[in-house]
Amino acid sequence: MKFGTKAIHAGVEPDPSTGAIMTPIYQTSTYVQESPAKHKGYAYARGANPTRNSLQKSIAALENGKFGICFSSGMGATDAVVRLLNPGDEVITSNDLYGGSYRLFTKVYERVGIKFHFIDLANAESIIPLINKNTKLLWLETPSNPLMRIIDIQACVAIAKKHNIRVAVDNTFASPYLQNPLDLGADIVMHSVTKYLGGHSDVIMGALVVNDEKLQQDLAFIANSCGAVPGPQDSFLVLRGIKTLHLRMERHCLNGKKIAEYLRNHPKIGKVYWPGFSDHPNHDIAKKQMRDFGGMLSFTLKDDKIEQAITFMENVELFSLAESLGGVESLINHPASMTHASIPKEERLKNGLSDTLIRLSVGVEDIEDLIEDLEKALKGI
Repeated sequence: MKFGTKAIHAGVEPDPSTGAIMTPIYQTSTYVQESPAKHKGYAYARGANPTRNSLQKSIAALENGKFGICFSSGMGATDAVVRLLNPGDEVITSNDLYGGSYRLFTKVYERVGIKFHFIDLANAESIIPLINKNTKLLWLETPSNPLMRIIDIQACVAIAKKHNIRVAVDNTFASPYLQNPLDLGADIVMHSVTKYLGGHSDVIMGALVVNDEKLQQDLAFIANSCGAVPGPQDSFLVLRGIKTLHLRMERHCLNGKKIAEYLRNHPKIGKVYWPGFSDHPNHDIAKKQMRDFGGMLSFTLKDDKIEQAITFMENVELFSLAESLGGVESLINHPASMTHASIPKEERLKNGLSDTLIRLSVGVEDIEDLIEDLEKALKGI
């Protein structure tokens, strides 16, 4: 089944009681049982809900996986993966990743004895010197947030498997439309469903997709025990959003390419970070493991002055200044003070995330209007 067909049909079946083509919103906290000896498969909605189950099947199908587990946020999903570890375990991850992930790793889990190594993963072999008997997880984010760095998933998996290290990939920026890490050997795929999967800036949710049944059971146990599960209304909204994922992603990619090229050719723009450029670091790997290059990009102004960057972000109109990404509307973001503010400044600067970096989530509006909006904002600086 092709991706667009899966987006519309996978995990969704007509309601058995009415024939409704859309999955009903099972807005209930508990389920009536016939007898203590006869359970219907649903007992309490924290553990399972029919609307959520349909969504989990849909997301799993999009990632070519067997099992999906949904959480109340992307951080809830990330947290569940780290909960698989024990004190003394070690994790290798990128030095360019979402600020919320960095905060969770350093402020919550380092203090209970889990060690994290933040390194440049442009070359997969950089993992090797850090591997020891305590290394249990490799956490990858590609393309990365916000510098759009590309990590070779397949090469990292090959190294990790030699040492029995589990590999998890944050696939939020790519979405399953562009990239399927399980097909490249990863054990776990994580999504902030809030972003491209939901697609309409009206839901907070996360998801994990795996192929291993024991791993699914362990993660589902954590979800049920710790309680970071989404409600049926949000599950319904994401099911609806997924039906147009392929159509939205086509436009995100098209608009993203045109905006990246426009910015790169503008005399007031410094560096543009977009994996579709042939000289973008690891562009060849992006071509190999992605189907297109998406609608996310970052850039700096040529003068690289914070005052000009702030003025520019205040001048735009169609690009809304806001955190998050992946919605139909275009967003502009200042990572240093917004999405990555939890990372100490010295760490940010060391890893290439300057105070003047600007991140765009290019939406699906008319491209001429978006370029005109940027042009007017640039004229004002």
